[in-house]
Amino acid sequence: MPPRRRNKPDPNINRRSAVKNLEPSLKEEEEEEEEGEKVSTHEIFTKGTPVEVSSDEEGFNGAWFAATIVEAVGEDKFLIEYQSLRTEDDSAFLREEIDTLHIRPCPPETVVDHFSLLQEVDGYYNDGWWVGVISKVLRGSRYIVYFRGTYEEIEFQHSELRLHQDWIGGKWVMASRALHL
Repeated sequence: MPPRRRNKPDPNINRRSAVKNLEPSLKEEEEEEEEGEKVSTHEIFTKGTPVEVSSDEEGFNGAWFAATIVEAVGEDKFLIEYQSLRTEDDSAFLREEIDTLHIRPCPPETVVDHFSLLQEVDGYYNDGWWVGVISKVLRGSRYIVYFRGTYEEIEFQHSELRLHQDWIGGKWVMASRALHL
């Protein structure tokens, strides 16, 4: 797309008027950029895409499970196959139809040398990632993580934790300790 041509300010008018003349074109440009950034879920979640899936089912609230997109099923649903959850007879990986509100891309990896007290993390437990807060730092790269939803504390190795990130408006956002104190 060729660059937008901008009107040159008239040298005979003052600077304030020149800025006012540019404001509408800058606003239009920002709106065009935002529209260009909007991507449909069918473009993000194509067959074979690794994703994470959440559930509203009791006992699973707040957890994210690794899965793969099998196919689109209608406007806002996908058939997914879990990477760690299996069918009751253990013959295959579990497949489910999931709406787009419960699907997100896999978060980007972030390298963390050590976690700090009160830092929000995801702990890998029972085949899923559960959001919690570091409640105690132990020796040997071990941590106690408190889970608000269940009021439990569980010990984790460093390798079983990752920084908590939220998928908001099509972008990954790092969690802030200040939001939860």
